[in-house]
Amino acid sequence: MPLADPDVSVLSEDFAADPSRWFARLRERAPVHYEPAIDSYFLSRHEDVRRVLTDHEAFTTETLQVRAEPVMRGRVLAQMTGAEHTAKRKIVVRALTGRALQDHVHAVRANAAELIAPFLPEGRIDLVGDFGKPLAVRVTLAVLGLDPEDRERVAAWNSGVVEFITGLDLSPERRRHCLDCAEQLEAYLRPVIEQRRRDPGEDLISQLCAAEFDGVAMSDRDVTALVVNVLAAATEPADKTLALLFKHLIDHPEQLAEVRRDPELLPAAIAETLRLTPPVQLVPRRAEADAVFGDATVPAGATIFCMIGAANRDPEVFTAPDTFDIHRPDLGTARSFTAAAQHLAFGAGLHQCVGAAFARAEIETVAGMLLPLLDRVRHSPGSRYREAGLYTRGPVALPLDFTPMTARGAGSGRGIRR
Repeated sequence: MPLADPDVSVLSEDFAADPSRWFARLRERAPVHYEPAIDSYFLSRHEDVRRVLTDHEAFTTETLQVRAEPVMRGRVLAQMTGAEHTAKRKIVVRALTGRALQDHVHAVRANAAELIAPFLPEGRIDLVGDFGKPLAVRVTLAVLGLDPEDRERVAAWNSGVVEFITGLDLSPERRRHCLDCAEQLEAYLRPVIEQRRRDPGEDLISQLCAAEFDGVAMSDRDVTALVVNVLAAATEPADKTLALLFKHLIDHPEQLAEVRRDPELLPAAIAETLRLTPPVQLVPRRAEADAVFGDATVPAGATIFCMIGAANRDPEVFTAPDTFDIHRPDLGTARSFTAAAQHLAFGAGLHQCVGAAFARAEIETVAGMLLPLLDRVRHSPGSRYREAGLYTRGPVALPLDFTPMTARGAGSGRGIRR
């Protein structure tokens, strides 16, 4: 089994234009694909990817010390193990589930209603730029308890942080820009953290400031790293998943009609969107010892990239894997947002996405609001669909036309539940 397919480069423009076109070829010809330019190995089979993600001793997150820590301004959850990981993960989970989750859903609904209202009389919207991206930032700021008036500059700094983490071959100039963004974000958070220590509220930053590990409160740097961790993880995939969900449903009108008739099918549509087009396409790990995959050996110390998109389309696991099917029997909607998920969009094992339940609630709430409002929704005439991103991937834009609310005899914004 070759370690590389000489006719495929994950770093090429051809691959970037449509990664899914190359997945089957990689799984069949080079499931352990080596990219010499970045001295890294790319795994594309579901079995291999799951093995790497669930064996956290053989395949560690040490790569994040270089890929994430400089812009996170400290160690993030994925770098932690043992009691420290358990304790700090529990704090974040508690802030994103249970009663807290219900409060967040109210914030999601209110922000979504405010953002969509101006577009309802017009009958046209870019679901990414006009709605998805600003909504993801607004909701995350609400969870953290940050001033919504600061959303534009926080979003700009966060964009630099995400670029650093997800860029595989950044130029020195872009690295410097990203690090500058991280420094400005840290400077912005410092007085907020100091204020929450003095006067805590119900937000996540307050909970992190009040928490202790081994009887010692977390330092400002610990809190900053976890806040930036949540900011990047919550904003980046949310708008992509929402846009991809609508694209798939519009492209499959019979399934869109089914979801409209039976909203109980919406979680299945979201789960299938995450399987077919996961917003996070690559997850890095480091091999702590020589690791054998079939006939190929990955050497100790090597960086491995788990190709989530390719693994989620493995025919050994999913029937007709390149087909969008909300009724597929091999997915399991009920477990698709848990650690037992068959797809790998949330990762797997110890470092599975901490916000899976929150992501489901957010996308389900927003899509459930939009579907009745966007009557006869369709792609805008003349628009050209394009996706971008290698590490994380989603639509650059999603221009949609629908029947204007006024044309249906309703006033602007009527029918929106706030």
